[in-house]
Amino acid sequence: MIKARGLRHINLNVRDVGRSLKFYQEAFGLEVKFWEGKTLVFIHSPGVDETITLCQAKADDPVGGGGVSHFGFSIPKNSLDEMVHQIENAGGKLQSRGQHAPGVPYAYFTDPDGYVIELGNS
Repeated sequence: MIKARGLRHINLNVRDVGRSLKFYQEAFGLEVKFWEGKTLVFIHSPGVDETITLCQAKADDPVGGGGVSHFGFSIPKNSLDEMVHQIENAGGKLQSRGQHAPGVPYAYFTDPDGYVIELGNS
């Protein structure tokens, strides 16, 4: 059996690639790896290889929750309050916040296109 080595990337259809890029840079500190043309940008967390691609959707392409329930970012311990503030300032909307179990906090946000993003400690 050949086993996968990990998630390579997730592609998100977005209504405005520039707006979405700005959001992910301001909310999570993601950096541009490279652009493919003017409608597809590859972004990642500094120092790691996980990638999100933001793809300019056509008018009738689905965006937001079109099958993806959510994806998550791992954040440093004791940084949830600061990250909540940072993401809201970048244009994210807090959906819920709590604990999965004692000492395991989370927060769910939506990005400008309605994708749900979870924050949690690693």
